[in-house]
Amino acid sequence: MFRRVVVGVSGGVDSAVTAYLLKRKGFDVRAAFMKNWDLIDENGYCSGEQDWLDAQKLCRQLDIPLEQVNFVKDYWLEVFGSFLKDYSAGITPNPDMLCNRRIKFNLFNKHARERMGADAIVTGHY
Repeated sequence: MFRRVVVGVSGGVDSAVTAYLLKRKGFDVRAAFMKNWDLIDENGYCSGEQDWLDAQKLCRQLDIPLEQVNFVKDYWLEVFGSFLKDYSAGITPNPDMLCNRRIKFNLFNKHARERMGADAIVTGHY
């Protein structure tokens, strides 16, 4: 039976409900916010910053430890760079598929298991 579960918390409703339900079921829930993008728009706004604040608020309310994991460089090299290369070649890539394979179910999974002691990872996002 899984005891410690690390939830990939985005600041959105899906991961919030996931974390809440797991905690309610008695799991040792930890949370990690994956910072995959570091972009400030022309007005100086970065939606990722608000997502991080929302994730912090959620985890405080649920009394769940939260850490931020920075995958910006990995995302750029492993996902976005491949996306641009494929798009330039006339292929219509799906960056979510690449992110799932290379970031979420590879780097995030490894981080959660090795550094956070996870028995399992879950997310509210596909």
